[in-house]
Amino acid sequence: MTTRIQQLSDRLQKTFGSTLQSNIVEFKEVTVEVAAMDLLSVCKTLRDDKQFAFEQLIDVCGVDYSEYGSCEWATKESSSTGFSRGVDSAVNARLRFGEAPAQVCTDRPRFAAVYHFLSITNNQRMRVRVYCEDEFAPMVPSVVDLWPVANWFEREAFDLFGIMFEGHPDLRRILTDYGFVGHPFRKDFPLIGHVEMRYDEEQKRVIYQPVTIEPRVLVPKVIREDDRFETETPVASEENSDA
Repeated sequence: MTTRIQQLSDRLQKTFGSTLQSNIVEFKEVTVEVAAMDLLSVCKTLRDDKQFAFEQLIDVCGVDYSEYGSCEWATKESSSTGFSRGVDSAVNARLRFGEAPAQVCTDRPRFAAVYHFLSITNNQRMRVRVYCEDEFAPMVPSVVDLWPVANWFEREAFDLFGIMFEGHPDLRRILTDYGFVGHPFRKDFPLIGHVEMRYDEEQKRVIYQPVTIEPRVLVPKVIREDDRFETETPVASEENSDA
């Protein structure tokens, strides 16, 4: 941990105090959490206060914390249950069509928006995370008035995660089709989607219909600790071979 990073964390804590729900230094960056109601005031200070001067908003990312921390694929050993994991019904982070995700991590709301900031003046970066209080209608304030570049970032988070940004001037899909159903980066969204499209000869146009692909989950490669990946033994020299 460098001194400058810790100093930034300390300045944030001194400036915002109890407004920060969390202030963590990890991976050589500072990440703070604030409530949705405090987002705009905190962001304005981060932009305008010279000790922070975060002039640039690099990205706004949506996050789905459903089943956060649950992973059944992290293994370095083969298992007799390996095949069944790929064909049985949903377990942990794997979901089948129509199945709702289990809330494994219960100490935080399901959805969050994460803001990545850059200060060119101070040559520093940081993150701000805001959780959406309502899982069924996730919403946080829009920061478009502070950083106009947030326009497309927030539209992307809305399109892929269904997070709504209150006050956004034109909140609509940006990556999926106009008639797309659902939000494809949510963990309960099937990998094969809900609908498929094809060209209909009779109607002479592209039509949408329920997806016809059989839902399936592939079994990942298992990393085994044995000699199959070791380098070959160097070829003996000519002198030794003649002997």
